[in-house]
Parts: sequence; C-alpha cells; structure tokens
Amino acid sequence: MMHLFKYRSLLPGAAILFFLLFAAAFAPWLAPHTPEKVNLDHRLLSPSPDYPFGTDHMGRCVFSRVLFGARVSLFIGFTVVIFSLLVGGFVGTLSGYCGGLIDEALMRLVDGFLAFPSMFLALAVAGIFGGGLVNLLIALVLVEWTMYARVVRSSVLSVKEREYVLAAKGFGKSDLDVIFRHVLPNAFSPLLVMATLGIGNVILTAAGLSFLGLGVQGLPEWGSMLSDGRFFMQKAPLLMVYPGLSIMLTVLGFNFLGDGLRDVLDPKDGGLSDDL
Repeated sequence: MMHLFKYRSLLPGAAILFFLLFAAAFAPWLAPHTPEKVNLDHRLLSPSPDYPFGTDHMGRCVFSRVLFGARVSLFIGFTVVIFSLLVGGFVGTLSGYCGGLIDEALMRLVDGFLAFPSMFLALAVAGIFGGGLVNLLIALVLVEWTMYARVVRSSVLSVKEREYVLAAKGFGKSDLDVIFRHVLPNAFSPLLVMATLGIGNVILTAAGLSFLGLGVQGLPEWGSMLSDGRFFMQKAPLLMVYPGLSIMLTVLGFNFLGDGLRDVLDPKDGGLSDDL
C-alpha cells in the first residue's frame, strides 16, 4: 500500500474525486438554500454568510447551485462512460474476435465516427435531438464509444491466438466463456485508465454543450451557469468564476487520477499489475 505514495498524481486526483463525491452526495444537507429558489429581491448579491458565493441574476444561491451542479456533472460523466464502455466493448470484442468482414465493417464504422472532431459531432447530434439531459447523454455516448471499441479490439487481437486461449477452446469452452474469462480481463487496465480520463472529458464537453444551450435544461449545471453568468461579467464576474473553477478542478482531478492509475497499472514501471 505504501508504494502507491510514489505516484504523485494519484493521491491528489483521489482527494479531489473524494471531495467532489462528498459534495455531490451531501448536497441537500450542505446547501444553505434550495438551488432553484428564486428571490428577485436578492439579485446579484456579493458573498455573505447567508450566501457564501453570492446570488445570481434571479436571486438564487450560487453556492447551492454549484453543489447540486456537481451531482448533475458527475452523473453525466459516469453515465456516459459506462454506456460508452458497454457499446464500445461489445463492438470491439465482436470485431476483434470474429475478424474478417465483420471486423472490416465495424472498424470502418468506427473510422467514420472518428473522422469528425468529437466536439463538432456532439454539437451536430445534440442539435438534431435538441436540448435536455437524456438527449445530451445520447449525443455524448454516440461520440465517446469509438475509442473504447478500438482499445478492446486491440486487446482481443493481442490475446485471442495465445496458447491459453487456444487451450480453453480445445477443452470445449464456449466463445462467451473464453471472451469473459481470458480475453476481456486483458483489456481491464487500459480501459480503467481511459474511463477515468474520459469522465473528465465528458464533463467538459457536456459543460460546453450546456453553455451553448444544447445541454441540460431546468437543472443547476455548471455549463448553463457559465452561460447565464456571461451577461453579468462586468457587474458580477464571480457568477462565472465559481462554476468555471468547479469544471477546472473536476477535470483536473480525473486527469490526475487517470495518470496515476496508468502509472500504477503499468507493468513496465513495476506498478500494481506487476505485483499481481
């Protein structure tokens, strides 16, 4: 356990993630006000004991909205990555294990998605489906699944002809048993690192779409808070500072954690996978 301390980025990333999860889980108890409560008599107030981050243009507590915004952003990040893993894992496994025409067709499909810059593709999909949380999740999954498909396919191709896999087939093991017992476990380490880094990227992309009006609507979300605050940059610049810092710290935390996990799980570096 002590050797984990040598990975400098792991602990800061884990600390930031713990702080975010704590804030999101206990937001109803930590928030001094209801995030959607409008009080026009308290518009654009400066930070005070009653309103730690001040209020926005509708008199809503910015601190409460930032806390509940952590719930929305983390939900989006984890949900998109989980579904992207499922879709990409299925496509990558099918492509790598079957090979031939199936592999060629699926990889050309992946190449087609990768031909477009991810942000522009997300904008196009979100524009077609419209705003809203569900539509945002669909748009982001359609953008993110391709990289997981490529990683899983590469892992499947690297192990499917190895002796222990051929031996398992020789003993009459089914293809599903071979895939789940011998093939997919080899993709665990790179997928874990990619998923951790991917959560931060998804949160950043979701905030960008919400800022443009194509993301979450009717909920406290950091990107939409930035969009609302841009009209008051001169009078109340803190309206953009707090959600902007929240996005930055969240992405930074997941990037730190992903880099640390990559070092820990790298057998060439004598990491955890080498100990296992």
